[in-house]
Amino acid sequence: MFTGIISDTGKILAIDERAAGVRLGIASAYDAATIDLGASIACAGICLTVIAVSGTADGCVFDVEASSETLNCTTMANWRVGQRINLERALKAGDELGGHIVTGHIDGVARIVDRSDETDMARFTFDAPDAFARFIAAKGSVALDGTSLTVNGVDGRNFTVMLIPHSLQVTTWGERVAGDTVNLEVDLFARYLDRLSTYPGAGKAA
Repeated sequence: MFTGIISDTGKILAIDERAAGVRLGIASAYDAATIDLGASIACAGICLTVIAVSGTADGCVFDVEASSETLNCTTMANWRVGQRINLERALKAGDELGGHIVTGHIDGVARIVDRSDETDMARFTFDAPDAFARFIAAKGSVALDGTSLTVNGVDGRNFTVMLIPHSLQVTTWGERVAGDTVNLEVDLFARYLDRLSTYPGAGKAA
């Protein structure tokens, strides 16, 4: 479980294609001594399991694996060596919940249709996949490339968010432009409410 508050930006050092997925090597400023094998780290919003970790002068390099299903449902198939990605460590009991509840299970891919820089801030407009647009509401929460963001407005499949200067500086959002694609995770509670409201027999007494 995560909160959508990015704690580092990692750099992809290696991409090793496998028969049914990939293995990635990612450089980070995280202390290797604090990362256990089997730990979960959200990489651009995707919850991945650490399978190897080694210390470096600047932090660590950790390896993760992803299946073909993950490649099909996320932006990962387009990742390249040298690319920077947002990182977040898994939430610990007692940690501050600064964003919103994020699972790291990506629903689909959204496309940036416009970026408008307004002084030192940036307004982004996205096109959401049809299947998930209904879960996105004005003033609600959404996770994009692992970042917890507040939806400013919604118009059909399109929705907008505003990035403050701090977010642009400490994440990969400063590099984003129209045409880029990002990993989308809709609000967990919206998804469950939709399931409850559409499930046959919803509202009937047991």
